[in-house]
Amino acid sequence: MPGSLVLVGGTPGVGKSTLLLQTLSRMARNDQAVLYVSGEESSEQIHLRSQRLDLADSDCQVLDDSNVDRVLGELDRLRPAVVVIDSVQAMQDSSLEAVAGSISQVRQSAARLGQWAKGNDAVMFLVGHVTKSGDIAGPRTLEHMVDTVLYFDSETAQSFRLLRATKNRYGSTDELAVFRMTEGGLIAVENPSADFLAERATQVPGSVVTCVLQGSRPLLVEIQALVSPSHYTAPQRTVTSVDKTRVALLLAVMEKRLGMRLGEYDVFINVAGGIRATEPACDLAIALAVASSLRETPLPAEMAVMGEVGLAGEIRRPPRLAVRVQEAQRLGFTQIMAPTPPDLGTAQGALDKTASGEVQYIQINQLSQALAVIG
Repeated sequence: MPGSLVLVGGTPGVGKSTLLLQTLSRMARNDQAVLYVSGEESSEQIHLRSQRLDLADSDCQVLDDSNVDRVLGELDRLRPAVVVIDSVQAMQDSSLEAVAGSISQVRQSAARLGQWAKGNDAVMFLVGHVTKSGDIAGPRTLEHMVDTVLYFDSETAQSFRLLRATKNRYGSTDELAVFRMTEGGLIAVENPSADFLAERATQVPGSVVTCVLQGSRPLLVEIQALVSPSHYTAPQRTVTSVDKTRVALLLAVMEKRLGMRLGEYDVFINVAGGIRATEPACDLAIALAVASSLRETPLPAEMAVMGEVGLAGEIRRPPRLAVRVQEAQRLGFTQIMAPTPPDLGTAQGALDKTASGEVQYIQINQLSQALAVIG
């Protein structure tokens, strides 16, 4: 949006500079006036990176300066339509005695740069560092000064990178972009569900596929569980990328409602690929993964499960079930286990092959029914 200020935050090395440099280079090739301002790297270093990313032939202008007055002078001279400031913590206003990166410097620098962007109908991206707690470094008012806040992070030990909007005055915050980091830079992942399931081992106890919503995008992920006899007084409960409190609740429901003596076992739960699966819609998948590992009984490879588990052991319909079912069917899953069939109208025919037997919908209302289906 012209005249907007966008804050891009992320951990060091996640690829913020790479993403923005690639973006500016693509815009420059489309004859847009762009400027990359770096207060942390020299022009020579940026040129070497552009060569590695095969961007050296683009007409992207680069300025290596951290002084706000000189940067504003160059902005007035060049009048770019899109500007990247990398990073806002490196900028320094000479009218202040504080060092670069201090609260007063960050606030003042962001305010002056933002005023220029809004006064000249330019789009300005401010790169922000992230603290150990996961917050953007500097004053919290910085997030209130900008129009959009984007977080670019890597939740996996793999090469995936996720870009989310946590604030957007001009659009939705329900979108997610998935990238893969390669030697030649970042590449957009068009089909993330297929990538997350690419290394999935079938016919293995404790493996269940479910669908999570990342913003408005449905993603199929693999929930893995390992249940083994405990040799400790207090059994271990180790979970990764899922809600630990939710897992404790599910294990209590399985013990109380189904009579499973899970207090004698260590339970380990993981989401393959590292995507967070914290929404209640993943309850049924977690419970079935635990039961599958305990019983040493694998689920069918072509089955995807979706549903929220209540304290009474009932299975409840997850939000936007039709979208989840449609994504599962698109990836070739022929068995869908959920509490109620989705609205075929909103699903746009997601289950239009049910009558021919190509897709089997397994309707369950209690957790005990779900366990009976897998044997």
